[in-house]
Amino acid sequence: MGRIAGVTAAETRERLLRAAAGVFAERGYDGTRVADIAAAAGVSNGALYAHFGSKGELLVAALRTHGRRMLAELVAADPERPITESLLIIGRWLPKRRDARGHLVVEALVAARRDADVARPMHDYMGERAAVLEELVRAAQAGGEMDGALSPEAVAHFCLLLAMGSVLVPPEMHGVGDEEWSALLTRVVAAFAPADPAPADPAPARPAPGEPAGSEAETGGTR
Repeated sequence: MGRIAGVTAAETRERLLRAAAGVFAERGYDGTRVADIAAAAGVSNGALYAHFGSKGELLVAALRTHGRRMLAELVAADPERPITESLLIIGRWLPKRRDARGHLVVEALVAARRDADVARPMHDYMGERAAVLEELVRAAQAGGEMDGALSPEAVAHFCLLLAMGSVLVPPEMHGVGDEEWSALLTRVVAAFAPADPAPADPAPARPAPGEPAGSEAETGGTR
């Protein structure tokens, strides 16, 4: 079983990525063999290695291609929607996520700790996700939605940690009411808003013409 007749190299690569996403999500990184992915895609092991140098490279490529880009989709669907509102929409969805493809993130993060073939491309992948978030934060700061004193890198890191945590702690392990979660997120996102300028100190009262300084009018009637 080699390359499928009448199928282009690009189509074969896409078949492999779809198959890899499904098999990795079902069996995990350690439980998946290259032969399992090749068989699911209907190609030979040699055809797989013609496109990907290792199982680790294929894992991150599948994550990059088939991982959900919900935030990017929201922004693209309605560019006029405030960025902070898009963050709230995503945040409210996170505790409910039941996307099997989200398991790819867990598999990749765990595998990256002990497999250099996963660690290198995973580092690049996380950098790409962070860069997208940082760009959105800077746009929100430029539009006055977010405090310009906030670090875009820190906000992006916070969002990534929240998203990754939602995969690690699925709803069946620990749940929270929609209203409570939404109220908390609203408070958090509100904290990103620009701080109100401090009110100016009131000008000291001036004595009336002919009234000496330190009079009752200036001191508010106290002695």
